[in-house]
Amino acid sequence: MSRFTGQKEDIVGIGLGSIRCCRALLKADGTPAEPLISWQDARVTRPYEHTNPDVAWVTSFSGYLSHRLTGEFKDNIANYFGQWPVDYQTWAWSDNEAVVKQFNIPRRMLFDVQMPGTILGHLTGQASHATGFPVGLPVICTTSDKPVEALGAGLLDDETAVISLGTYIALMMNGKALPKDPVAYWPIMSSIPETLLYEGYGIRKGMWTVSWLRDMLGESLIKDAGAQGLSPEDLLNKKAAAVPPGCNGLMTVLDWLTNPWEPYKRGIMIGFDSSMDYAWIYRSILESVALTLKNNYDNMCNEMNHFAKHIIITGGGSNSNLFMQIFADVFNLPARRNVINGCASLGAAINAAVGLSLYPSYQAAVENMVRVKDTFMPIEKNASRYEALNKGIFRELTTYTDTILKKSYAVTHGSLENVDAIQSWSNA
Repeated sequence: MSRFTGQKEDIVGIGLGSIRCCRALLKADGTPAEPLISWQDARVTRPYEHTNPDVAWVTSFSGYLSHRLTGEFKDNIANYFGQWPVDYQTWAWSDNEAVVKQFNIPRRMLFDVQMPGTILGHLTGQASHATGFPVGLPVICTTSDKPVEALGAGLLDDETAVISLGTYIALMMNGKALPKDPVAYWPIMSSIPETLLYEGYGIRKGMWTVSWLRDMLGESLIKDAGAQGLSPEDLLNKKAAAVPPGCNGLMTVLDWLTNPWEPYKRGIMIGFDSSMDYAWIYRSILESVALTLKNNYDNMCNEMNHFAKHIIITGGGSNSNLFMQIFADVFNLPARRNVINGCASLGAAINAAVGLSLYPSYQAAVENMVRVKDTFMPIEKNASRYEALNKGIFRELTTYTDTILKKSYAVTHGSLENVDAIQSWSNA
């Protein structure tokens, strides 16, 4: 609030969402019994284990924030993705005893849940003092970070795919009904009540890998960029734009953070020669992000028998003209970015606006609040190059590298059959 330049009395509500797939273990009074369990922790991929007698509530990150802001024990149902006893048909907690037993969280330990775009409660005096927001403001629930980002991107139709460039890079399209045993995607609750998104496989350390390279280059990159009046990111993009599409075969496997059930996987860069410098590495990472998402998109759309006609790119990575062009070329589709590319915050504002009746519908809110900045069209020769490098080459790369990595894992960590060893490693 110290940077807010408007009038406090103009603030009409708070749209509350959070990072998904986190688990908050709270005492009876709503204070933490243990540190928040991150989505990157393997424990959130398994059912809850009640080992701490102080734990009275098991909730999401947004549930914890909701209680801190309002004093209520309420949360939005759409943030319960993963190891939770949720009924996707009713958008409520499951009343099936077998489901409750499977996830090991009795109803008495779960918050009351409600639909996105509804009022959770009102800002308490204590929360007002801590945040600077006016006391009594209504707090409106959204969903988790990815679905609310899709809403903030303006995803309302069936002809668009949204790619969210974050630490986890996600791929989403609108869904119509709960699919039966999908393989290449899964349904998630959207920020619009009783509607679904279909989400394809993403990249767990996506834009983190870009930051990792930038940070490793350190002071030399900062100094070189400053001498040219550029930010480090702008210099990386400038130099990488001079690298030919396809990086002369330099490819990156983006497995810096693996799934707990695939602990042998590792990040890989393959195809170097002596002419390449960090600009080639940077472009290879960008291209590999786009190629990985393209392959996941193809798997998803082939299974659904439905393809998008254009894509929307969100997140800070969309500030890069180079990255936007790579996406357009790799997908061979128009790639759009919006004026506000931090779409999760805009999506939360849309949920709040509809929840407070500032707009009569989500369609009206999106039409008035989401603005397109520009669109990048695919360059035919680049699209052909990427298609040739992907088919039978990049797409199949891990088929070969996984064989070696499994052998390496067996030497350094032990047998892949040892579940305890895998869990110990993945919780490190």
